[in-house]
Amino acid sequence: MNDSPQKLLHSLFGYDEFRGQQLAVIEQVLAGGDALVLMPTGGGKSICYQIPALMRTGVGVVISPLIALMQDQVASMQQLGIKAEALHSGIDWASQQKIQQQAINGELDLLYVSPERLMTDACMSLLMSCQISLFAIDEAHCVSQWGHDFRPEYLQLECLQARFPHVPRMALTATADRPTQQEMVKRLGLQQAQQFISSFDRPNIRYRIMQKQKGRQQLLDFVQLQHEDNAGIVYCMSRKKVDETALWLSEKGVAALPYHAGLGAELRAHNQHRFLNEEGLVMVATIAFGMGIDKPNVRFVAHLDLPKSIESYYQETGRAGRDGLPADAWMVYGLQDVMWLRQRLEQTDMDQAIKRSEQSKLDAMLGLCEITHCRRQAILSYFDETSSSSCGNCDNCLEPVATFDGTQVARKALSCVFRSGQRYGVAHLIDILMGKPTDKVKQAGHDKISTFAVGQELDQKQWRSVYRQLLALGLVASDPEHFGGLRLLPSCRPLLKGETELQLRLDRKVSVKTGKARLQIADDDQDLWQLLREQRMALAQDQNVPPYVIFSDASLLEMLKIRPQTLLEMSHIHGVGEKKLDRYGDEFLAVIRQHG
Repeated sequence: MNDSPQKLLHSLFGYDEFRGQQLAVIEQVLAGGDALVLMPTGGGKSICYQIPALMRTGVGVVISPLIALMQDQVASMQQLGIKAEALHSGIDWASQQKIQQQAINGELDLLYVSPERLMTDACMSLLMSCQISLFAIDEAHCVSQWGHDFRPEYLQLECLQARFPHVPRMALTATADRPTQQEMVKRLGLQQAQQFISSFDRPNIRYRIMQKQKGRQQLLDFVQLQHEDNAGIVYCMSRKKVDETALWLSEKGVAALPYHAGLGAELRAHNQHRFLNEEGLVMVATIAFGMGIDKPNVRFVAHLDLPKSIESYYQETGRAGRDGLPADAWMVYGLQDVMWLRQRLEQTDMDQAIKRSEQSKLDAMLGLCEITHCRRQAILSYFDETSSSSCGNCDNCLEPVATFDGTQVARKALSCVFRSGQRYGVAHLIDILMGKPTDKVKQAGHDKISTFAVGQELDQKQWRSVYRQLLALGLVASDPEHFGGLRLLPSCRPLLKGETELQLRLDRKVSVKTGKARLQIADDDQDLWQLLREQRMALAQDQNVPPYVIFSDASLLEMLKIRPQTLLEMSHIHGVGEKKLDRYGDEFLAVIRQHG
C-alpha cells in the first residue's frame, strides 16, 4: 500500500490520530530499523507492526505465544479487510498448505506463528521462500529467564538476525522492568534497536487492595454491587480454588466459568470461546489464562490470592479496560498468602540467584499491598517511572489510610517470636500475646514466658495485621523446617534494641464502596445502549466472532452520544473505518433511527 500511516490509521482502523510513540515506531520500522517497544496493555502495540507490515513489501510475520491470541488477531484483521492468517496446530493440513502457498505467492499481509513452530525446519524453509516485510515478536518479555512468563522457545529467536539480516525486527511487550528489558535486548540481538518506552500508566484502572476476611463473600459483594453483568477475570492460586470459586459464584447467580491447566483441552477451549464471545461472563482462572487476551471490555480483574510479583500483578490487572473505559483492579490478600508464597519459594530448588530475584519481586509486591500512599505511584516507580502527584484513582487516594505508632506492639510481637523459640505459627503467637491458656500454650510452657498476656490491648484480627506487616517489611520470615513457624530476621534488631521506630497501617474496615469504576449510562440511554449491543451480538454470532471484533464498547458509547443519522456522520465515530462502515454502518444507523 502506498497510503501514508495517518491515512491507513483512519481508513482501516477508524482512528483520527496516533497515540504516544506509535508513529515514531512505525517510521523507524518503515526505514528498515529494529525497535524495542514497551507500551501498556491497551496502548496500541499492534498498530505499531500492522501498519508498517501493510506499507512494506512482503508479509509481516508476527510471533505470538498462544493460539487464542493468534485467532483473535486474525479475526480482527480480517474484519478490517487485511489479509491475515495464522499457522498453528488447530488448523487442518489442507488449510495449512493453502496458507503457506498464499504466503509464498505474496497474497498475505500478516502471518501469525508461535515461536515453537517458527523454529521448525519446515517453517524456516517456508519463510526463506517468502518476501518478509518485518518480524514482530509479541509478548517479548517471555524471553527473560528472570521474568514471570518465561518461555524457553523465545531464546531461539535470536537466529532471525543472522538468517534474515535485512528484515527489521520488533520486540513488543507491556510489562518489563529494567533487568527484563536488558535481557530482551541481549537475548534477541537488539543492541542496535531504537527503544520506545512509553508510560506504564493505565489511568482508567482503579486499583484497590484490601485485607482478606471472607474472600469469596468479599468478591461476590464487589461483583454484585459494582459489576453486575460485566465481563471480568478472577485469579486464584490453585486449580482447586478456581473450581470451587467458579461453582460458588454460579450458585450465587453470577455467570462464571473455570479455567486452568488441569481441565481438558477441549473444555478449556470451550470456556475461553464463551468468555470471548459472550457478554457479562466471569472467568475464574489460574495464571494459565490471560496472556494475549484481547477482549477490550473486561471491566474488572480480581485477585483472591497474592500475585508473586508486581510484573505479574500489572500484567494480569492490565487485562481490564483495554478499551480505555473505566475498569477495576481489585484484590484481597492475607497473612496466609504471604507465608505460603514465602515458604513455597524457600522450598524450590531453583538457582540461588534466581531465587533471590524472585524473593525481591515478592517483597516489592508485599510492599505495594502495605503502602499507605498512592498505589499507582508505587507501581510506576517499580518500572522506573516517576509521578509527581497522587492519582486520585486508587483506594489509598480515595480513602486515605490511617497509621499509628506501632513501635511497641511490633516489639512485643517480635519478642514473642523469640521467647517462644522461633518455631511457632501466628495463631499460637497471638494466643500467647493475648494470654489465652490453650492446651498447646500450656504444653509448650508458654504461659510462663515473659510475653504471655502482654498484648491484650489488641484483638486477634489486629495482631494478625501486625504480623502480616512485619512479614511484608522483612522483619520476620516463615520457616519451612517448622511448618511455616515464624523466625526473626537480622533486620529486626534495630527495632528490638530501641534504635528505630515503626509506623504501621491501621487496617480499614472492608468496604466495596470506594466509588464506582464502571460505565456511566444515563437512564434515558439504557434502551438504545441495549439495542446497540444486541445488534452487535447478532452480527458477531452470524460470523462466529467475538462481539468486540465488530465494534468496541467505546465505539458504541460514541454512537450513543453522537446519534449519527448518516453514513458520513457514522464515519467519524471512533473505531469505524471504511471497511466496517461498508459492512455495518446501515445496520447500526437503522437501530439509532428506529429508537428516535
